[in-house]
Parts: sequence; structure tokens; C-alpha cells
Amino acid sequence: MVPELCERAALVALLQRPGAKWQDIAIEVLETGSAVAVLESVLRLQDTLFPETDPVVSAIAGAAETLRGWEAAGIEVHACFDPGYPSQLRSIHQMPPLLFSRGALTHDRRAIAVVGTRQASEQGLRIASAVATELALNDVTVVSGLARGIDTAAHTAALKAHGRTVAVIGTGINRFYPSENRALQERIAGEGAVISQFWPDAPPSKQSFPMRNAVMSGYAAATVVVEAPWKSGARIQARLALEHGRPVVMPDQLLEHDWAREYAKKPGVHVVAGLEELLSVVEQLISDLHTGPESLPEAHHLAWSS
Repeated sequence: MVPELCERAALVALLQRPGAKWQDIAIEVLETGSAVAVLESVLRLQDTLFPETDPVVSAIAGAAETLRGWEAAGIEVHACFDPGYPSQLRSIHQMPPLLFSRGALTHDRRAIAVVGTRQASEQGLRIASAVATELALNDVTVVSGLARGIDTAAHTAALKAHGRTVAVIGTGINRFYPSENRALQERIAGEGAVISQFWPDAPPSKQSFPMRNAVMSGYAAATVVVEAPWKSGARIQARLALEHGRPVVMPDQLLEHDWAREYAKKPGVHVVAGLEELLSVVEQLISDLHTGPESLPEAHHLAWSS
């Protein structure tokens, strides 16, 4: 077995163990420099005195067979130590040890997330579409979560503008959630990329969507929050984006919410009034992405135009 496949299989074997803590495993593997070495340290401790078979060899062989099955089903698997793994995710605490994808996964350093509530207003849908169109026309990848409402509007607008869009989903890559977005998910896989941090057949859960928001925030260089009540995943993503050092852009209509007023005081948050000004800030973010995400502008507050 080639070393690259052996390492990837060892990581899968580690993650498949009951009670495995994925984040801890990812950190240990990167610090050690070898998933095989970590697997050996775990399994050798549990050896019987005279094992009939080598547990490490057996575990790697089984995981390699699983990997071949995923590959045969058209699923690409990216380990956190692979060269093709999105490098921007390695800077966040919630870095997934594995990413599953369909479509063309790239490093997408020029990417901005557009997120918001599933129960979107007509104005919210219009704003999401306009922002996503602006990004797509400027060769910036539109990142969203494939949920109903704002996410769907953002993905759809990016595709309509012939731009690149990436869907970060809260289920396994083999699932379609919500079911009415199946055709959209398949189109994104064909023209952009769909990525998931969960086992391919994993169903949706209460925990999976906040985890998805963390990866979406880490993947993008900035997040535009269009509409977001207190309990929405978009609010969670705004918090995570600030933790990750990514700018957050939001319209001042969100200031009706306590959380938004609190966030508006934080460095890195741009509060804008009206679609025109929101697009102006987005254009500035796009401009600064030419020199890298680390050069994104300082936060500022824009007032309504007179």
C-alpha cells in the first residue's frame, strides 16, 4: 500500500474507533506527523499478549477498503495532512480531520460566505442574490450552507452569474437535505463543490449544523450575514467568524436583535445601511482578497445615505 493511502486509512481507522474525539485526533496526527504512528500507539496499548493478527495492519486494511468504496461512489476524501486539503481550515480550532467532497475542491482563498435564516423575507432573498451575484461576477467563490431561504438564494444567484459556489453541508455527502434542494446540490457538485465533514451517510442532527457553520466560517475569508434571528445558524456563524479572525458584514436591520447590537461593537464587524453600501463593503473585501485574506480591511460602520 502506498504511504499516502496508508496514512489516510490510518486516520479513518482512528476516527472510526468508538468514542473517538475527532478534533483531538486531528491535532495529534498533525503534531506527530503520522496517522500510522498515532494508530500504532493507540492499538499497541490494547494488544493481547500473543495477538493472532497485527491490529494495526488489520485496522488499516479495513479502512483502506472503506476508502476504496467511497472512491468508487465518486466521493473524494481529503485528510487534514493532504496537500489538497483547504489550508485555511488548518487555522481554526474546529478543523475537520477529514473532508468529503463532490466536485472540484480547491483552496478557494478568494471566498466569501453568504448566510442567513431559512425563513427569509423577500428583501433578504433580494439582498442575498445581489451580494452573491456581485461576488460571482468578481471571480469570488460564494460559500453557503444549502439550507432553505438565504443559502438557496445565494447559491442560485452565483450559478446564474456563472460563478463558483461551494456548499458546506450539515449531513453526510450522500444525503440531500432539505430534499427539495437535491437538484441544486447536484448542480453545485457539477459546477462547484459540495463538502462535508461527516461520514457520507450521516443524517442531519442538532449538533451537525453548528459544526457545519464553523467549517463554513473557517473556509471563507469573510461572512456576510443577511438575516439572522437569535436561534439561527447564521448568528452562530457570525460569532465563529470573529473567533476565526474573519470579518463579518451585516445590514443595520439586524440591529433590532440584541446579539447584533452587541456584535456591532466588536472589531471586525461592518454594519451597513442599504444594499448599495453593503455591496460597497463587499467590493472592498474583494479588492483586499487580491493580496490575501490576512489583508482584509478594518471594521467600520456605514450610515444611511442621505
